[in-house]
Amino acid sequence: MSSILLLTSSPRVDSLSTTIAADLAEKIKAQQPGSAVVRRDLGVNPLPHIDDLFTAAIRKPADDRTVEEAAAVKTSDELVAELLAADTVVIGTGLINFNIYSSLKTWIDNVARAGLTFKYTESGPVGLATGKKVYVVLASGGVYSQGPAAGMNHAVPYLKSVLGFLGITDVETIYVEGLAFGPEAAEKAIGAAKARAEEIALAA
Repeated sequence: MSSILLLTSSPRVDSLSTTIAADLAEKIKAQQPGSAVVRRDLGVNPLPHIDDLFTAAIRKPADDRTVEEAAAVKTSDELVAELLAADTVVIGTGLINFNIYSSLKTWIDNVARAGLTFKYTESGPVGLATGKKVYVVLASGGVYSQGPAAGMNHAVPYLKSVLGFLGITDVETIYVEGLAFGPEAAEKAIGAAKARAEEIALAA
């Protein structure tokens, strides 16, 4: 059975990145009979930041961990399993201070696990979470896909870098941008993003 992992990270109830990402995941599911959507709403249910207990636990074999250490990595183990099981990953985030939401960064900190999603070799690190397609829905008040502000868009380069480190290189971004440029510009941006989501789903 095909698995679609949906990660949304905005704390806003009326978030466009969340709405369009969720719609895309459901549309892909409709095109793939028998598939399932696994959702993690990181904005509504944020993950705990990693701490000393967590970093100590992941450096030990599971059988050598204390009860407290095992509890500290339990959620991380679940997140890793969800990522590895997914064929498609849909990520929704706003551009906040030129990067992703901290809730999404915490998810990344939980799934970037040596020996599980990547490994070190004599020739350098190798990603283990291969064979996945990722769609990033990025909402922003300004225009950051091109033009003079493009260099301030650290979200997409960062996501491509960290996902590539995990072995995921097929990443496409759907921009919902220019939302602060008035109702007409916002409506146009939303319409274009929804149309692209429809195209992606039909091709899935």
